[in-house]
Amino acid sequence: MKMLTIAIVATVTLTAPFSARAQDVPDALSVEWEGKKPCEKLHEDDQMRILRCTFPPGTKHIRHQHPANFVYALSGGKLQAQNANGVQPQQELATDVSLLSAPVPWHEGTNTGDTTLRFLVVEMKYKK
Repeated sequence: MKMLTIAIVATVTLTAPFSARAQDVPDALSVEWEGKKPCEKLHEDDQMRILRCTFPPGTKHIRHQHPANFVYALSGGKLQAQNANGVQPQQELATDVSLLSAPVPWHEGTNTGDTTLRFLVVEMKYKK
């Protein structure tokens, strides 16, 4: 039940109504933090793009957007997110938690813990 609650909180945090338009915001693969891209492309085809994103302690994933996606936490930790609704409460994300998300017009996140966060992100390229 705790995992479900974390997934619901994360989904609400990431998919709340936003004022920025997705076309005005870079995608997750394009943004950098201190000269480094936290996400690397593992695979891309006409239906999906798969990213592995790594955030050492203190790393920020600056404002970016996602199409509909599936996220899997390879290694959890503490994360603080921000979106058009403001700064969200810090979340403790467990390893092996996953969630499905509708498109995210924009958000950003900071690793506020002392462990490296790692995520597998599968972005969908088709509409249901």
